[in-house]
Amino acid sequence: MTFTRHGPDRVSADHTGAPEALRGTGAAAALVDAMVADARKSGFRIVPRCSYVAARFARHPEWADAFA
Repeated sequence: MTFTRHGPDRVSADHTGAPEALRGTGAAAALVDAMVADARKSGFRIVPRCSYVAARFARHPEWADAFA
C-alpha cells in the first residue's frame, strides 16, 4: 500500500496491491483493515484515492469514522 500524509489528520490511500503469489489470499484486504485500525488509534482520517480502498469502504459503512 502506498499512501501520502496530508497533515496530522489526513492520509490518502493512493494504491493497494499484492504480488501475484498473494492475490486472492486477502493480503490487500488485510492492509486496508490495518490502515483503518491505525487511523482509529492514531486519530487520522483516510482519503480513499485507491479504487480498492474506496470499494472496501463502500462495503463497510461501519468504517465511516475513519474516512474523510
